[in-house]
Amino acid sequence: KRSIIIILILIVWCVCSSAGLVNDYLLPSPKEIGALIWEMLCNGALWKHIQISLLRVLSGFGITFCMAFPLAVFISFSPLCLELLQTPLEFVRHVPPLATTPLLILWLGIGEASKLAVIVLATFFPIFLNTVNGVSGCDRKLVEVGHVLGLGPFERLVRIILPFALPAIIVGMRLGFGYSWRALIGAELLAATAGLGYMIIEAEELARPDIVLVGIISIGT
Repeated sequence: KRSIIIILILIVWCVCSSAGLVNDYLLPSPKEIGALIWEMLCNGALWKHIQISLLRVLSGFGITFCMAFPLAVFISFSPLCLELLQTPLEFVRHVPPLATTPLLILWLGIGEASKLAVIVLATFFPIFLNTVNGVSGCDRKLVEVGHVLGLGPFERLVRIILPFALPAIIVGMRLGFGYSWRALIGAELLAATAGLGYMIIEAEELARPDIVLVGIISIGT
């Protein structure tokens, strides 16, 4: 059922291309795109860009989780810290990560560090805020039951609070992972020598909308 819409879009796309209703240069046919994807997979060009971008996303996402998750758990048990940090966190949260790219390039150069920093900024708050909401929203009665049963603070955290907060944590991770791709592609458009974002911007300069579409399809997939 989920593939019905995709199949319908491909059918309409093929019909419009065959009937000449769209300019083949501006929007190449699915057959041309499929052939180009196969060619780029066979010669390794597409795999190279996918692997580089995926490695950046996974690295940045892993760094973010190791920072945001423990900080969120700690702050959830300290209302004073949460109140003190609320204003600066809200300020940073509303600044688009790509707006910081020029500064990050100036401070960290055009290497991997600046791209990872953009990913960290993009993924931090979905993970952090959802973890805070999940942990702080744990049913106090469950925590009291754990206390009555003689569970220590760490045991209550591991056996009661975190399982209760797990759905919210997973939602934050899913959102953060999606944001990491958006931020990375923007960073690669500005400063990169490889990756899907670089492939797209290079295709634009070469006037190759077919390669741009291959990049977009790869990112969506």
